[in-house]
Amino acid sequence: MENILRDDERLDYLLAEGLRIIQSPSVFSFSLDAVLLAKFAYVPIRKGKIVDLCAGNGAIPLFLSARTNAEITAVELQERLANMAERSIRYNGLENRIHVVNDDVINIASRLGYERYDTVTCNPPYFPAHEASEKNLLEHVAIARHEIKLNLEQAIQSASELLKQGGKAAFVHRPGRLLDIVTAMRANRLEPKRIRFVYPKEGKEANTLLIEGIKDGKPDLKILPPLYVYGADGAYTEEVRQLLYGQEN
Repeated sequence: MENILRDDERLDYLLAEGLRIIQSPSVFSFSLDAVLLAKFAYVPIRKGKIVDLCAGNGAIPLFLSARTNAEITAVELQERLANMAERSIRYNGLENRIHVVNDDVINIASRLGYERYDTVTCNPPYFPAHEASEKNLLEHVAIARHEIKLNLEQAIQSASELLKQGGKAAFVHRPGRLLDIVTAMRANRLEPKRIRFVYPKEGKEANTLLIEGIKDGKPDLKILPPLYVYGADGAYTEEVRQLLYGQEN
């Protein structure tokens, strides 16, 4: 235990999956968005190949590992975050199923291979690069949250390049970028097939968007029922509790 954690890191629980993850409040901690994307995305159950782009500390690959036996590749640009992911994967004994690649998402298919993967997931930076300079953000956090090293179009292009024909790409983002996302997906042969809006609570505007597309798919978009994070009592809704804590809670 004393050798796996560094600096201000802590070992947190992924309760529904029965796994542990290394986090650091001053460097990177995953958010509910990662949970939602990992549970929303299609994954092959028994075998196949999955890539998670912008993997951060490896939360999405760890979540996915509880849903599938497929081979998972986690791509993360920042060396510190990639190292945190690698240590979490080793701690959970998943190094034979999840492989971390410390590299740029841009042109990653030239390293991993074009059109070889069944599923790509991506929780990309949400905010314009210029906003990072207006805030007192640590470099690790700024790069993860702002389009400093990677923008939306580049993330979608890389996802498409990795996917086989008929493969699926799933993204989580902000609803205000919906038209940009759909435009970029179609420009890169990803036909949007499923959308789900996430709301803080009933009566509030959506603040999160989940979207999945199929490479070279036919147009047929489904809008799924809304997902509410909090109920009127301020507690997590039953659906979110199950996502976070499992069926028994």
